[in-house]
Amino acid sequence: AVRLRVREALGAREPADAVRVQGWVRSVRSQKEVLFLHINDGSSLESLQVVADPSLEKDLTFGSAVEVQGKLVKSPHRMQNMELQAETIRVVGPCDIWSFPLKMKERHPLEYVRQFPHLRCRTNTLGALLRIRSEATAGVHSFFQDNGYVHIHTPIITSNDCEGAGELFQIETSSEAKESAEKTHFFNVPAFLTVSGQLHLEVMAGAFTHVFTFGPTFRAENSQSRRHLAEFYMVEAELSFTESLQDIMQVMEDLFKTVTSTVLSKCPHDVELFHKHIAPAQKSDITHKLFSSSCRISYSEAMEILKQAPQTFTFKPEWGCDLQTEHEKYLVKHCGEVPVFVVNYPYDLKPFYMRDNEDGPQHTVAAVDLLVPGVGELCGGSLREERLPFLESRLQRLGLRDAYQWYLDLRKFGSVPHGGFGMGFERYLQYILGVDNIKDVIPFPRFSHSCLL
Repeated sequence: AVRLRVREALGAREPADAVRVQGWVRSVRSQKEVLFLHINDGSSLESLQVVADPSLEKDLTFGSAVEVQGKLVKSPHRMQNMELQAETIRVVGPCDIWSFPLKMKERHPLEYVRQFPHLRCRTNTLGALLRIRSEATAGVHSFFQDNGYVHIHTPIITSNDCEGAGELFQIETSSEAKESAEKTHFFNVPAFLTVSGQLHLEVMAGAFTHVFTFGPTFRAENSQSRRHLAEFYMVEAELSFTESLQDIMQVMEDLFKTVTSTVLSKCPHDVELFHKHIAPAQKSDITHKLFSSSCRISYSEAMEILKQAPQTFTFKPEWGCDLQTEHEKYLVKHCGEVPVFVVNYPYDLKPFYMRDNEDGPQHTVAAVDLLVPGVGELCGGSLREERLPFLESRLQRLGLRDAYQWYLDLRKFGSVPHGGFGMGFERYLQYILGVDNIKDVIPFPRFSHSCLL
């Protein structure tokens, strides 16, 4: 028998004899003369209907793993293309439906299935999410490769903290953790889980004009909010020979639109599930964003807008302070619910590597954040300071010159104007699907409830 995935069986154009399909039972319905069951193997949102003799029903329950052999035939029903007429059904792994926390034909709330991180991928919602996530990942790589970028695997364990990027997880061996006094480090220097691959990408941008990385990053902020993840994926890119923030903004926008178009075309039914049951208004919103023009304002303009807002913010907007989520969402609303680029942030607010605008009296750097409806900041980037005297001066004031001597070397040997940005992958998924809690767009919610896989 020819083995077919459920997706292949559903999409078959012609009937076929002797096929074999493996998967998990999604529903069982036994009548006097016929047995109906639906099986799914994760390859599609839709399940394959199997028609069998009732004598084959033994040990068939919702959630059990089965292997079905038979004939693939045209279905007489309008709503489905093909169905499988079973000749044999083998239960590979039985399922105790009384203790199984997921119930047949029941739409479980995301809050409920979050309690079962090891089982929640069996639900339609999380199955759809993971297929979307997989296609979006492929879309990110395709976008950069189609535009001539070289993919770089940046280190996960690093000695630099990409200054200003967030709290860090420090790495210790089990023996180091037990020592109470003067310990030697495994790498001879303190080591951390990376918060960003940017500085490593800048090294590579000195040899390849366009580079990107896409991997896990870590933030040790002690928060269990609906917006926070201790581990998440970041898409980061660096472009050499660019002197304009507009170039960076264009790549941000092109990346978002290209990947979203890919997801909508490759996973229409999966996306529709979210837009129908999770965020009903998101479908028209996303389609509108793909074809709408973005808005661009300066940080100073943003502060004036916030100060004149008719609402009271928890964090009072003041020039020199960072934008909070409530500020970002208001700015997007004020600009007509379209993506908003905020540029030229205060010099003292941003990390040392951002390019000095040499302006006054309000001293700023060439930084940019992309804000989107419902989420706030989606991307952040800047032109990098390529001028050695400016960079030396700032590192000296911050007491970081010795630690970043290697970074200064990049400006001594063939330095060019360059810039880059990073996009939080989970925030991107959260935005296009309309999911409220960011923990619902990751495969394993490691730090929710008491379950730590």
